[in-house]
Amino acid sequence: MSDARPVTVELYDTTLRDGAQQADLSYTVEDRLRILHRLDQVGFPYIEGGWPGANPRDTEFFRLATKETLDHAQLTAFGMTRRAGERAEDSGVLRDLLDAGTEVVCLVGKAWDLHVTEALRTDLDEGVAMVRDSVAFLRAQGRRVFFDAEHFFDGYQSDPMFAMAVVAAAEEAGAERLVLCDTNGGMLPFDVARIVKVVRNQASAPLGIHVHNDAGCAVANSLVAVDAGVLQVQGTVNGYGERTGNADIVPIAANLALKLGVTDVLPEGSVAHLTELAHYVAEVANLSPEARQPYAGRYAFTHKAGLHTSGVARVSRAYEHVEPDAVGNRRNIVASDYSGGASIRMKADEFGFTITDNAVAAAVQGLKDRESRGYTYDLAEASLEVLLRRADGWVQPWFTIESYRVHVEERSGEDPLAEATVKVITGGTRHIESAEGQGPVGALDNALRKALSNDYPALDDMELEDFRVRVLDRSVGTGATVRVLIDLSNGEREWTTVGVSENIIEASWEALVDGYTYGLLHPRSAPEV
Repeated sequence: MSDARPVTVELYDTTLRDGAQQADLSYTVEDRLRILHRLDQVGFPYIEGGWPGANPRDTEFFRLATKETLDHAQLTAFGMTRRAGERAEDSGVLRDLLDAGTEVVCLVGKAWDLHVTEALRTDLDEGVAMVRDSVAFLRAQGRRVFFDAEHFFDGYQSDPMFAMAVVAAAEEAGAERLVLCDTNGGMLPFDVARIVKVVRNQASAPLGIHVHNDAGCAVANSLVAVDAGVLQVQGTVNGYGERTGNADIVPIAANLALKLGVTDVLPEGSVAHLTELAHYVAEVANLSPEARQPYAGRYAFTHKAGLHTSGVARVSRAYEHVEPDAVGNRRNIVASDYSGGASIRMKADEFGFTITDNAVAAAVQGLKDRESRGYTYDLAEASLEVLLRRADGWVQPWFTIESYRVHVEERSGEDPLAEATVKVITGGTRHIESAEGQGPVGALDNALRKALSNDYPALDDMELEDFRVRVLDRSVGTGATVRVLIDLSNGEREWTTVGVSENIIEASWEALVDGYTYGLLHPRSAPEV
């Protein structure tokens, strides 16, 4: 790091405002309150809640959020400067910022001459005055003001004198932070570093950085800006945001703490909760966590190649840049057709049993054969555990499948009806049960559950939560092999199983049977209350 880096770095989270602009994301007010408190628990010093007055949801959020007690964070409100030709005291947007009731406000103003002349249709002097007047007005009302210089980097490259005049006006009017924004997300790290250093040499107020990820450089640009002298880094959890997203504040925080020695970027112990935070926000946003997200992703510390897995088994740092638990993640070894004996032994140990040497060779070969036919165990670790136990000679003791069949009937003017019949043996008793369902898989699930639940009440805790199908070879049309993944839960743990076949019913049945087998192998530790 260069000598320009501040002694500390402050994180400013805008998941609730800028992150909410992602196309497939929509927070309720309750969602925002939950995320607000989780961000506060992790220790972010500033949390931007939204744009009061922009829509009823943001306004209602601030009405409720300003009554909440936060332990670490300052809630901030976001808004724009007065309009061209308008007096600051007459600005409805600035009044909405005051009415939001936050001590800190973040004000955005144009720093690119193109936007002033073409979008606002005014002259550059008025563009500077809009910033100066708005900051001064809010300061006179007792607010702390952070200024986001929108499109600053594009503006600096187009007309550096105007871009610098904008940030100078904000500073003179009392802005506490001058945040340089790469709003289009197209800057590269060396351009960001060069321009930040110029501003750092001319401005007295602390600088901030706010970048988007359109060129894939948002995290890197944020870090080089810190190296060049910024104090505040703005970003969103999981990089949520418009177009390709904002800078992901999760790897930014991890890199600052673990790589750059900024140990106070979050309170002590909080970095170890970054993975939990990333997954929590994704869950509230009703989005799947990004499996390959640096530090927090499910695959961030997952090893598949045999050379890598054997190396990690001996010396973890040979293939891991930090310890997984430093960010609350965990190491995972994926058994696959790249696996060797070390991978199989590590997985068996992870599953809680010791696999014999003879079984290791059989398991390796079995995995290679199965993956060549389309199986994958990256997600379906429940099926993998069942497979490894069987390779070691284990035979599940609960039930034996004799046969199954499923029938779908559609009558004119009625919804299709699926009915399944299963024949199973439990404890020497033969059961024949039929059941209907919303579809073939649902009918099979209901029939198998009906046949087994009297002998195994643990099935009452299990629910089929998701069912996914992937066609593996589209070139052969309806004769293609399909892979089915089924997610189940017993309220205490969740697991995924896999089935593969040219017949979707057969693939589904295989995954379903593995799912019940795993659930009986790992029942709930206590009844659900």
